[in-house]
Amino acid sequence: MTTIEAHDTTLTPGLEQATATGLETWVRKRDGRLLPFDPRRIRAALQRAFEAVHGKLDHVHQATITDLVARSVAEIGERFSGEVRIYEVQNVIEHVLLESHLTEVAGVYIDYRVQRDMARSRALDINHSIGKLVDRDTAVVHENANKDADVFNTQRDLTAGAVGKAIGLKMLPPHVANAHAKGDIHYHDLDYHPYAPMTNCCLIDFRTMLSEGFRIGNAQVDPPRSIQTATAQISQIIANVSSSQYGGCSVNRIDELLAPYAERNFAKHLADAERWIDDPDRRRAFAEEKTRKDIYDAMQSLEYEINTLFTSNGQTPFTSVGFGLGTGWFEREIQRAILQIRILGLGKERRTAIFPKLIFTLRRGVNLRAEDPNYDIKTLAVECATKRMYPDILSYDKIVEITGSFKVPMGCRSFLQGWSDEDGNDVVEGRMNLGVVTLNVPRIALETRGDLDAFWALLEQRLETVHDALLYRVERCKEAVPANAPILYVHGAFGQRLAPDDDVDALFRNGRATVSLGYIGLYEAAAAFFGGAWESNPEAKGFTVAILRRLADSAAAWKAASGYHFSVYSTPSESLTDRFARLDRAKFGSVPDITDKDYYTNSFHYDVRKAPTPFEKLDFEAEYPQYASGGFIHYCEYPVLQQNPKALEAVWDYAYDRVGYLGTNTPIDHCLECGFSGDFTPTERGFACPGCGNTDPRTCDVVKRTCGYLGNPQQRPMVHGRHVEISSRVKHLAGSAGSMPATSVEFKGTVA
Repeated sequence: MTTIEAHDTTLTPGLEQATATGLETWVRKRDGRLLPFDPRRIRAALQRAFEAVHGKLDHVHQATITDLVARSVAEIGERFSGEVRIYEVQNVIEHVLLESHLTEVAGVYIDYRVQRDMARSRALDINHSIGKLVDRDTAVVHENANKDADVFNTQRDLTAGAVGKAIGLKMLPPHVANAHAKGDIHYHDLDYHPYAPMTNCCLIDFRTMLSEGFRIGNAQVDPPRSIQTATAQISQIIANVSSSQYGGCSVNRIDELLAPYAERNFAKHLADAERWIDDPDRRRAFAEEKTRKDIYDAMQSLEYEINTLFTSNGQTPFTSVGFGLGTGWFEREIQRAILQIRILGLGKERRTAIFPKLIFTLRRGVNLRAEDPNYDIKTLAVECATKRMYPDILSYDKIVEITGSFKVPMGCRSFLQGWSDEDGNDVVEGRMNLGVVTLNVPRIALETRGDLDAFWALLEQRLETVHDALLYRVERCKEAVPANAPILYVHGAFGQRLAPDDDVDALFRNGRATVSLGYIGLYEAAAAFFGGAWESNPEAKGFTVAILRRLADSAAAWKAASGYHFSVYSTPSESLTDRFARLDRAKFGSVPDITDKDYYTNSFHYDVRKAPTPFEKLDFEAEYPQYASGGFIHYCEYPVLQQNPKALEAVWDYAYDRVGYLGTNTPIDHCLECGFSGDFTPTERGFACPGCGNTDPRTCDVVKRTCGYLGNPQQRPMVHGRHVEISSRVKHLAGSAGSMPATSVEFKGTVA
């Protein structure tokens, strides 16, 4: 109700007496909402103002605050009946403060109110937004670690994005825009949506597009007749899809997708061999050798194509490639080539490729154990992860259990749920996500500290706002027409090919698409009630699980009411982890284990300041994704693993029956001057090679994981733009607290 929210929601005797007067008033908020009058919010606002003037408060201050609240409530009851506007409540509080000659406290209260009003106004002011960009505000230019703000086309996109955000906030329902501006929620990707009715991330229907042909611009593209042409078409599709949406895109099961085109290469080479070679075995060996080279060249070209592409929004497409399940000769050669190329690195300097994100699927009976037919590919994947951090892994059976069917995530971590068409066929490719709105869970805990009943009540209120925000995302996406994004709606990326006058909602409704309720900071929420070392407390763990269960129940109810699939999403929060923490620190001050860290813990992850083993971390986190099946990933932190890949394999094996999606964090920095490989030292000016002191970005290949993707902070500083912060903050961005001390790396995988 007021501009300053509650630290302590417990009513004092004075407040109980004040609220027992029968005052039944509703407060009209600035955004139009009508909420019950709650004197506790007046007390919280006054307490903050008193603390700003007097510091730590004694019992005299508390008694004074109680008296001021009672007088304010009494005056509101005398002057208003039924409904009171928020500014009228604030005027009463200011009057009571001045009448009591508490001028300094009144000044703080009034100043905070004015600053909040100005902040709301600035958020809607395009000139202010552009000014922050021109002044190179780090929160603007470094919001996305994959965008190089020094490049012209990125600067143009950031300028358009600043305008889009200001217009988008005006388009949103007022209470949603207000909740976003305050930091109660975060309406993601405001630079694109709702200004334009764009969709988020997707699994492109490459299979149909390649087999039936498609159109890009003025060119009608025929089906490919070789694997080289197929990968060239894939890269063009990725570029165009990424320019028509704002999220990531994925190639699902690329080894199986491309196998038929590699087989065409083989048939051609075999036909050539039959003209010149008499021995059938030699003919086949010749064709296999030539096809193997074609596969390698095609996959290498795809890697280079993706890393050299720039979409219309000024960044390399956020692309993921899934593979690992094919057991035929062609599928195996494609898998092997993907991993060998990534291990080799890009260019003559052999730098680590940032994209595409590689996702290798483990499956019992395919590649998990030494007796499985593709175990040798798994061994290569482990080697690749120790040297290049990718691939991440999917556990086939666990993904099916959590999401209802098997598929790779859309881009970073957003998972589609199992969905069947009218004929009962499971459909994966050609589906998409319509956007994310994230809930600030730690703020709810801070506002209701000590009162669990109040926490659950306030959570319900905030979920209503998130629901309204997500419904607006759906309705705005439905306003698109096929001509807005032909590659998506007309030429096959979204599966069904629509006519110009068709309703795009046909691709969204009945659960075909997802729209996501995100969350952040389960660790901090529990810390508010149980202290910072709560991980071994079953009651605290149960509290965090109950939060996710409540989100999942809400999402299910929303789906039943609307027909659209609302999913719970463990937000990657690349910049949001700082935004929410920054806003809450300004609001609540430095709260131990919550706002004093200057960041909030990513989704459900273990507190990154602690050091559980990978096995302990995976056991701790395993329960959460069943309630957040719309998006999740686990990480573990390791020392340099290149000399001991069996240690990583042991963790992968342990994870198989426990978690669905696992990433690797291990030092892979490389000095091109002295050859050092390992973890570079962060400095005020960048990163330094521990071997020779080299700090030149041109000869330092520094790669860190930013949430779901890798990034090069030496080239593009992350988060605050201060390099020295990055090494210590990579863990909380990736949520990778599970660390393996050097002494424990030597085991040979017996724990599984």
